[in-house]
Amino acid sequence: MKNSITQLLEETLATQSEFAGFAEAAAVSATVERARDAQHGDFASNIALRLAKPAGRNPRAIAQSIVDALPPSDLLDKVEIAGPGFINFYVNARHFHQEIASILEHPAAYGQSAPRETPRVLLEFVSANPTGPLHVGHGRHASFGATLGNLLEAAGFRVDREYYVNDAGRQMDILGVSVLLRMLEASGASFTFPEAGYKGAYIRDIGAAIDADLGDVDITRMFADCDSLDAEGTIGQLIRNAETLPDNVFGRIRQQSLDAILEDIKDDLAAFGVTFDRWFSEQSLTSEALIDAALDVLRERKMLYVKDGATWFRATDFGDEKDRVVIRENGKKTYFASDIAYHFGKRERGYDLLIDILGSDHHGYIARVQAGLSAMGYTGDSLEVNLVQFVTLYRNGEKMQMSTRSGEFVTLRQLRAEVGNDAARFFYVMRSNDQHLDFDLELAKSRSNDNPVYYIQYAHARVASVFRQLEEKSFTYDEATGVRCLGRLSELHEKALMSSLSRYPEVIELAAANRAPQHLVHYLRDLANDLHSYYNAHTFIVDDAELRNARLALIAATRTVIANGLAIIGVSAPDAM
Repeated sequence: MKNSITQLLEETLATQSEFAGFAEAAAVSATVERARDAQHGDFASNIALRLAKPAGRNPRAIAQSIVDALPPSDLLDKVEIAGPGFINFYVNARHFHQEIASILEHPAAYGQSAPRETPRVLLEFVSANPTGPLHVGHGRHASFGATLGNLLEAAGFRVDREYYVNDAGRQMDILGVSVLLRMLEASGASFTFPEAGYKGAYIRDIGAAIDADLGDVDITRMFADCDSLDAEGTIGQLIRNAETLPDNVFGRIRQQSLDAILEDIKDDLAAFGVTFDRWFSEQSLTSEALIDAALDVLRERKMLYVKDGATWFRATDFGDEKDRVVIRENGKKTYFASDIAYHFGKRERGYDLLIDILGSDHHGYIARVQAGLSAMGYTGDSLEVNLVQFVTLYRNGEKMQMSTRSGEFVTLRQLRAEVGNDAARFFYVMRSNDQHLDFDLELAKSRSNDNPVYYIQYAHARVASVFRQLEEKSFTYDEATGVRCLGRLSELHEKALMSSLSRYPEVIELAAANRAPQHLVHYLRDLANDLHSYYNAHTFIVDDAELRNARLALIAATRTVIANGLAIIGVSAPDAM
């Protein structure tokens, strides 16, 4: 409906020469929004107010000219001018009835847009370092990414989901050393565990499951040359010492540790309802010479230069604050080289739009990788980065302290066990991803109307209970009669509910376009409120068959939209609570 009214208004402006030139010159387009108050119609536009200055005319006079020029439309009952020049549109009730019929006829497809050939989207999210179990912060990334992927697909986009496995570099070495030391400790060796190592209990569990013979490993040799070093220096020396152990024992421990953690991450996410089309290994960038290929492209395009023995990328030519090193003077390639090679590879695989969901500390990452894409012949804006802020857990009003390195953190698995998948998935996307999230554990577990996910699920369950009561009272539901008799629904609660249902496609489009799942969350809360208000104010199972079936058709459509919306978020829609 909104799009139809917008199109009607745009066509009217285009055909009215007195306004078309002003609108084009001032870059003013028709804007139509849902009316905030039903007394002011169903939709409203402020186009007359926006045209007033470039046209040099009174906005009410402009509004009157526009209304006079609107062609007849069976979509509208009437159009009125209000206040300083707002144009209010009153939609014919038949079109709300048609929306209800459409929901009931194609329940799974309602709200979904036609498939789009382009852009082809690659959505990368979570991509947590495989150095330990996923914690509650990773859970927010997972929920946001999975929900965004579902929203984009509902909006017609082709979306593939990818997890970038950071399985190369220093963090993997620290993991391997941490596990190796716990294995030595378990065999009877005595020493002070390094401050910079991973200290979580999971490190001991991994060590206990690893098949490696450490009988010849001397703990003195492991800590050689560490006495005078700080925390980071000590862990670095431990890594160098471990790499000298015979029979590649350190390499095997590191790989088995990685495999164990990665398998745990995959299981955890799958149980959370989050799956990926591809798990991309950082190691493959080297083993398949993908970094070299990307650097060759930059070299051919004269985007690299050598200075002080290092190879630099001319990032400042593309708006970055400084040039970036891609190969250090020791010949080792930088993380930045890996990043641009990875994203270059995404474009080479045929993806038009690359959406990365990253932690808030990656703000500086965006410009430099976009610069790399531009330098290699792709547009920088083909990379879109959405940053996710931190999560703070609260229990009984008190903030819980967490530290990943020390092992003092709440895992995603623990959170799921305590509050359930539904509450976790829902609470994680209630706020915009660029805002900090305070996660109230007690609220998430409560079975009350204050808990938004419970409130919405209860609305779905209430509709199911009505249909169970229908059978108990020996009535049958005739959907065809219900749709035919929707004109009988004249109560304010019924009109409000029909209007809310018709908003669903608009909400999906808006949430997908703005990468904002919270719009869908807020919509479902409002829709549930409309259903609960209707339920409390009116009886559905009445003797009048036409009215009864019309009301049942309306709540059946409501049940469908609630279920569809919850499915996008990754939340179940129970028939009983």
